[in-house]
Amino acid sequence: MNGLLIRVLEEADAGVYRQIRLNALKSDPDAYGSTYDREARFTLETFAERIKPGAKKFVLGAAGREGNGALVGIASFVREEGMKTAHKGNVYGVYVAPDARGAGVGRALMLDLIGRARALDGMEQLNLTVMSDNLAAKRLYASIGFEIYGVERRAIKHGGRYFDEDLMALRL
Repeated sequence: MNGLLIRVLEEADAGVYRQIRLNALKSDPDAYGSTYDREARFTLETFAERIKPGAKKFVLGAAGREGNGALVGIASFVREEGMKTAHKGNVYGVYVAPDARGAGVGRALMLDLIGRARALDGMEQLNLTVMSDNLAAKRLYASIGFEIYGVERRAIKHGGRYFDEDLMALRL
């Protein structure tokens, strides 16, 4: 996607983040641990707190340089806090709007996130989970170096159905 702007979201971005997060939960309900109904009840302050950047977490947003500033993609990073696990970080909530898919938004978000994680002192590994049947996302993650190291069977239960998740890691 030409003219893509990726940046760390701030509390002031809570409104645009809320919009894309709810769109993600509505359009791909099986891909996330939360639900649209649950998060639609969250206040704007809850979303602001969720995206508030800190020393161990950030949320990236991707938007077109031209247009209304609406986000077309998001990805979250949280560093482990334990003394023996602080060398690892986790990627959560990656989403690209349907009309922006296939244009390199997901790749750009992930490469930006990886670059920021690499810059953190002592960061050695990124982990993520992805629905086992999400072939496009798995191809993207594999193409940038993530490797599957396990499968969690029946990781998500939604609508009476179970979904497996692949566990993937990237050594930095």
